[in-house]
Amino acid sequence: MGKRGKPRHAAPVRVRPADEQHPRPVTLRGPGEGRAARRRAAKRIRRRRRLRATREIPLLVGIALGIALLIKTFLVQAFVIPSGSMEMTIRIDDRVLVDKFTPWFGWEPQRGEVVVFRDPGGWLASDPQQTERGDEPLVIEKARTALTWVGLLPKDDEQDLIKRVIAVGGDTVACCDEQGRVTVNGVSVDEPYIYPGDAPSLIEFEVQVAPGRIFVMGDHRSNSSDSRYHLDDPGDGTVPVDLVVGRAVVIAWPYAHWAGLDGTSAFSAVPDP
Repeated sequence: MGKRGKPRHAAPVRVRPADEQHPRPVTLRGPGEGRAARRRAAKRIRRRRRLRATREIPLLVGIALGIALLIKTFLVQAFVIPSGSMEMTIRIDDRVLVDKFTPWFGWEPQRGEVVVFRDPGGWLASDPQQTERGDEPLVIEKARTALTWVGLLPKDDEQDLIKRVIAVGGDTVACCDEQGRVTVNGVSVDEPYIYPGDAPSLIEFEVQVAPGRIFVMGDHRSNSSDSRYHLDDPGDGTVPVDLVVGRAVVIAWPYAHWAGLDGTSAFSAVPDP
């Protein structure tokens, strides 16, 4: 109530908007200063991305090498052919892929298949080999070492040979019939893969292959030191299956030589021993 008994009316209260109650500081920028800030922010983002990528590269390389080593050890391995003992099927410097996975499941070599096997003893000394490489630039040498480690190239001291399986355990393989062909279990075999102009064999032999062993020959019969040249060795020139690294399945490089390596059809008429 007022002094004279009249009611007082409260003065109106003005409510200010929030931005007026707490005004934000305003930064004045010159022309183009906003674009410069955005460019600096973009550069920082790119630097962070590059740094992250740089840190991830060693990890990715390590994973890739680990996978390659796993594949080489258990699945498939590339071999470079150093000699002409398998011409014309496989030529010098061809790259073949060898299946190392199937043997883990009880696979055994079959007649007509091309296999890679470790030297049974003294075979490499008589097998014609390609001349050694000369001095190489350091970068190429390091790259070759890395590719060798992961199995994409063979070792310089690789003790492996590649031949075709002609007879398996229990078979009797002999040469030659009246037409000069090799016989297996009394059946003559026509071999379309033999090097043009070569005879199936100029060496006469007859061998009964013991269980767990194979009799092998190169397709270039006049240029292959194979089972025929080791008839006086233990096993009559046969190779223990335990020494077989795997089955060569395809010529992978060069592309012009690409071909599968299955020759089992030539032995389809051969009966079991």
